[in-house]
Amino acid sequence: MTYIVTLRHFPGAPSDVIHAAECRFQAVLDKVLGDRVVPSLKAFQTVSELSANSLSKDEIRLAVEWTEVYARAWEAGFRGLGDADEAYFEVRLG
Repeated sequence: MTYIVTLRHFPGAPSDVIHAAECRFQAVLDKVLGDRVVPSLKAFQTVSELSANSLSKDEIRLAVEWTEVYARAWEAGFRGLGDADEAYFEVRLG
């Protein structure tokens, strides 16, 4: 299964700048998580929607790992873009 990264709520940015930011973000996810991107995202979504009680210890570890790696990827993605208070990277299964 694949995933798609989209920079949301960054008005006025040229499409090439947005694409470069999305690529930087995705590169961190791929480098750090590798084949764990999708399972980590799914575990995080489950915790967000339900509770950690419905996950195994491995899934909880993946969900925690997702939050840590997302923060690193966010920093890389926004590097050099300036301020955009409501901007974020949406990651969804594709």
